[in-house]
Amino acid sequence: MARRALVAATANSGKLEEFRTLLADLPLRVISLDGLDPVRFPEEGLDYAANALAKAQAVADQLGEWAVADDSGLEVSALGGAPGPLSARYGGVGLDDAGRVGHLLSALEEQGKRDRNARFVCFVSLVRPGSDPLTAYGECLGRIVTQPRGGAGFGYDPIFIPEGFEATMAELPPGEKDRISHRGRAFARLREALSVELPV
Repeated sequence: MARRALVAATANSGKLEEFRTLLADLPLRVISLDGLDPVRFPEEGLDYAANALAKAQAVADQLGEWAVADDSGLEVSALGGAPGPLSARYGGVGLDDAGRVGHLLSALEEQGKRDRNARFVCFVSLVRPGSDPLTAYGECLGRIVTQPRGGAGFGYDPIFIPEGFEATMAELPPGEKDRISHRGRAFARLREALSVELPV
């Protein structure tokens, strides 16, 4: 069966690989933006769902391809829900994943609060030219540890322990993380909607 190209509207290599894994058994070939015509993306706001839809819509409109995007973030109770939609830019321009993790842990330390509760949230949107977009949501409750642990995953995975586990996201086997993560749950719901329309 021919596999339809699906452009991942992200420059994050970790997200790209997760998109591919989470959609692997569908007749879709998830491709990156590399080598394609440049896409003009709108400036991101503070609404996860709107951000995900805008990114996928930009690719679909400008390249005429099916496109998928997500917008996700870590919300920490003691920080008033921060970093939230600003998770990828938390701490300022120029920080890498480790820098953002360090900035968040420092912010928690400065608060002096013992509440380490947090959640990961994810909105995903798939846009097909000429059709209504498909959207889905997923979340994963958990808590923040005091020091990074584990070498897998990306972003804030090394400091987030999912509810019901003792390992951080970065310590979990990939299959287990995909099953319980915010992105895994969002994509599971997206797959349910896609299964009605595939094969195409």
